Amino acid sequence: MDSASNLTHAAATSLLRYSIQLLQTPFIFVLLTSIEAYLLSQAWHPIFHIFPLSFLVLFITTNNKLSLFNIASPNPVYLVDFSCLKPPSFFRVPFSTFLENATLMDIFDSESINFMARTLKSSGQSEQTCLPPALHFIPPKTHLQESINEVHMVLFPVMDDLLTKTHLSSSDIDILIVNCSGFCPSPSLSSTVINKYSMRSDIKSYNLSGMGCSASAIAIHLAENLLQVHKNSNALVLSTEILSNGWYAGKERSKLILNCLFRMGSAAILLSNRKEAKESSKYKLFKTFRTQRAFDDKSYLSALREEDMDGKLGVTLTRDLLQVAGETLRSNISILGASMLPVGEKLRHGVSRLRKRFLDKSQEIYIPNFKTVIQHFCLPVSGGAVIREIGKVLKLNDKDVEAALMSLHRFGNQSSSSLWYELAYLEAKDRVEKGDRVWQIGMGTGPKCVSLIWECIRPISGESNNGPWADVIDWYPILGPPT
Repeated sequence: MDSASNLTHAAATSLLRYSIQLLQTPFIFVLLTSIEAYLLSQAWHPIFHIFPLSFLVLFITTNNKLSLFNIASPNPVYLVDFSCLKPPSFFRVPFSTFLENATLMDIFDSESINFMARTLKSSGQSEQTCLPPALHFIPPKTHLQESINEVHMVLFPVMDDLLTKTHLSSSDIDILIVNCSGFCPSPSLSSTVINKYSMRSDIKSYNLSGMGCSASAIAIHLAENLLQVHKNSNALVLSTEILSNGWYAGKERSKLILNCLFRMGSAAILLSNRKEAKESSKYKLFKTFRTQRAFDDKSYLSALREEDMDGKLGVTLTRDLLQVAGETLRSNISILGASMLPVGEKLRHGVSRLRKRFLDKSQEIYIPNFKTVIQHFCLPVSGGAVIREIGKVLKLNDKDVEAALMSLHRFGNQSSSSLWYELAYLEAKDRVEKGDRVWQIGMGTGPKCVSLIWECIRPISGESNNGPWADVIDWYPILGPPT
């Protein structure tokens, strides 16, 4: 059986196994019967009887056949450890320096400078964020070699740190996945890493590009599927965004935004399905779920890399972007919630949707409370206002969105690697305890949304002295970035 077939089989097996576990629960039978009895006693519209009766018939017909299935459990996937880049302080670019350099480039008019100044002020990031050396020059150096130099600068240190922390060598890596959205050289970035570390000839390497800020979560999802096929393996994920080739030197406001928002960062993540990894790993991958809306033209065109009228390349962000992001997120969390939320939360959500559709269209749809099953949240770091809006949708308080706001404030939007700076923040604050679940939400162009649910499997402490938050974690939380 080839790899594609194996992956499909693994996904189907996982879905079927979960469905059978759900149907085997005696409580489901009692619940469905009770719902139907209640609907009959209240003389509800016949349309409401379809759902409980359908599930009841499915339960009865399936329950007697469950013993015929002998489905093997999927291999558990462990997050052994991860590392995040802490850029050197001399790469720091205060707002005044950024705007002064932009003025001296003689590219931008006064309206463009003023627009970037307002964007920086409202971005939610601090004066401590960093840009790579190529963007410190006037004008910026955006040719190929500078981008390759940046790759070495952001990927090699985090990989070195991760190998040191996990006591592994490069020859212990069986699967390598590198993600970078905007820079896709040849040879690929994964080949660059393999060459640098003289990795094995039989390593399974993958290179993801054009996946936007969700790329790291997508890489984890890919690694999970590969680890279901390849037994006794270690998978290394390297996530970054190369900024030197993404600088926009034009005057269209919709393309200038990314000049102000994206900042330097990278992360290295080690996953494993080896039995011995359970003893040393921090987390177990509990659930992954991915949705996308590229089939819809408005969604597809909401963030697009293209040339302006003068032939200068940049990423256009349309006015539809926030609405599209909301729709993409809602479609992901509604299906994810159906698979893991308590029955009570699912019922309240389902009934509210039915009432809105058939009885009162002005009725608000009930948003389930995910905090009943998840303790920590790593949200998309797209801006202070966006973070707070997502928090509002998910019914999160200030402490729940703190990791996202503080990561944005201290490091800026680091694209796909931002999720790992948030998790590092939670660990540095000693908030993650054994048994806790962490939800990472990756959202990117396409658009697409990926949810990763991790379960902590051992006590985590002492991380305040390690990683990107070392020496500064006690400064946070601050009053908070602008919204």
